[in-house]
Amino acid sequence: MIRRGRIATWTGLGLIVVTNAVALGGVAFNRTGPSQGKLRLSERELSPSYAGMREKTENSGLSLAFRWQSLPLKKTVPRAGAFYGGANHPGWLDAAKMASLGFDAPTPPAPGFGRASSADRRQLPREVFIVLELAGPAWQEALRRAREADESVEAGKERKADAPAAPDRAPLPGSRLFAVDAGLDQETLRAKFPDRTVYAIVRGRIRPAPAPEDSGSAGLIDALSIDAVHVPLEMRAVFDRRPPAEDGRSAEAGAHFDATVVFGRRSEPWLEAATRR
Repeated sequence: MIRRGRIATWTGLGLIVVTNAVALGGVAFNRTGPSQGKLRLSERELSPSYAGMREKTENSGLSLAFRWQSLPLKKTVPRAGAFYGGANHPGWLDAAKMASLGFDAPTPPAPGFGRASSADRRQLPREVFIVLELAGPAWQEALRRAREADESVEAGKERKADAPAAPDRAPLPGSRLFAVDAGLDQETLRAKFPDRTVYAIVRGRIRPAPAPEDSGSAGLIDALSIDAVHVPLEMRAVFDRRPPAEDGRSAEAGAHFDATVVFGRRSEPWLEAATRR
């Protein structure tokens, strides 16, 4: 019995060693060779969240959740925060794109938004490569739409004699990170989007889903496969919340920072550098 117990113990220890070696080998492989993107992000694109209890301790983990959005086909303005890290219907995810990703042709949606056909519901989500664009054409188009929407609102107010003065507001505050394309082949996407400081290729899940008829979308992005990046202990202070002001006002929502995130060979992200502003 004692001998069997020792064998079981050594077997368990050996399994732990092998598992850790495989994990470390995967990390090392991910960080060798060309990356799939190296983006300089800010608090607009990264949301700090502590694991476990809210109070900061030596043992509480800290990760940065990716904030991203996409443009619908119709000329509407994406609301800041509406699509961050969640399912959304980009205009480019039409029936042809869904077919290229291996999905069956979607059936016409039933009356009323959100009613998927039984055939569409049977199609499981697929993991594909998704292109994230930082402060590129999609962001500029979102800003243009926001300005046009603001001008339209202001024009309507001016037509009313008793209209109050419009407050100053920046167009579309929030993430500059947009999902702009998807595919099954990483190299093909990289050839289409070669700038690794603007475009990162990550993995994410896409599935068929009904959308408004004028959206042009036949599916949605369920989520990114890896939706956050871990913060090493030596960089924690950059993201700590600021203390309350001397006059007693509440603390800020979070620190302002710049963070360089590298998406490795396997599209797995890590935090390379971070500075506080």
